[in-house]
Amino acid sequence: MLSQKLHDAINAQINAELWSAYLYLSMSMDCEVKGYKGFANWFYVQFREEQDHARIFMNYLNSRDANVVLKPIEEVPTTWNSVLDMFQQTLQHERKVTSLINNLASIATADNDYASVNRLVWFIDEQVEEEESAREMIASVEAVEGNKYGMYMLDKELSSRVYNTPSPLASAE
Repeated sequence: MLSQKLHDAINAQINAELWSAYLYLSMSMDCEVKGYKGFANWFYVQFREEQDHARIFMNYLNSRDANVVLKPIEEVPTTWNSVLDMFQQTLQHERKVTSLINNLASIATADNDYASVNRLVWFIDEQVEEEESAREMIASVEAVEGNKYGMYMLDKELSSRVYNTPSPLASAE
C-alpha cells in the first residue's frame, strides 16, 4: 500500500509529465511554423514519450490500488526565439523533472516501499538519458549555429527520429 504522501506525489508527477508533453507539443508546433520539420519531429517524439511516462505512473497507481487524480494542466509557452533556446529550455526542464523523480525516490525509500523504489529506478535512468539527449542537441545546434546549410542538414537528420514505446508499457501490452 502506498503512503498518502507518495500517492499524492505520484499524482503530482502525472500532472508534471502531462505538462511536459504539452510543452514539447508546443515546441513541435513552433518548429513546424518556422519550417523546421525535423526539429518538430524531435519534439513530437518527446511529446509522445512524456505522455507515456504519465501513463506508466497511472498504470503503477492502478496496480497499487491507488486512485489516479488528473488535474488541470497549466499553460505552456507557445513561441521561442530560436531552436537553441528550445533545447536550452528543454535541458533546464529535464533537470527539474529529474529533481521531481529523485524526490519520489526519496519518499519511497523513507517509506521502505521497495516496489515503488524499483519502479522509480526506470525513471531515474530515463532522466539521465533525457538530460544527455538535451545536452547533445544543444551541442549540435551550437555547432551549426549561423550556418544555414548546417541547420538544414541537422533538421533533415532529426526528421528520421522515431518513437519507441518505453519498456514498462511495451511489456504491459
